[in-house]
Amino acid sequence: MNGILVIAHAPLASALRLCVLHVFPDAGTAVAALDVPPNQSPEDTLQQARALAQQQGADQMLVMTDVFGATPCNVAQRLMEQVPGRLIAGISLPMLLRAVSYRHEALDMLVSRALSGGTQGILTVNVTAPQNQFRRNHDQNHHDHQQ
Repeated sequence: MNGILVIAHAPLASALRLCVLHVFPDAGTAVAALDVPPNQSPEDTLQQARALAQQQGADQMLVMTDVFGATPCNVAQRLMEQVPGRLIAGISLPMLLRAVSYRHEALDMLVSRALSGGTQGILTVNVTAPQNQFRRNHDQNHHDHQQ
């Protein structure tokens, strides 16, 4: 089985993990989260990431970060030099939920499914007025006064 590690700016990693556990309560051991506080050194963050990856005990890791080029991603890139797996930047909740759903598949397929979950999770949503409620156009000639 693949391990999943989220490394992101605090408190995003933990928040995403909590959302996953809301949907998949049995996935607690499958997903680890590392929040990167603003004043923590990259070396300390890397040490924590290594410890979390080791605790996962997985053959391979899917590491997901929030912003390419930011400290969490840079730390994850260094982690991947020592841990077998893949790295995805630009995590979203739909992407993570898809990854958790398919965590038992081969790593390349897992990465593909996570990426498709991320892209398919981006939608334009039409918003309509609730039934029987109409928007009122402002009529400049009509004045309602309360006395």
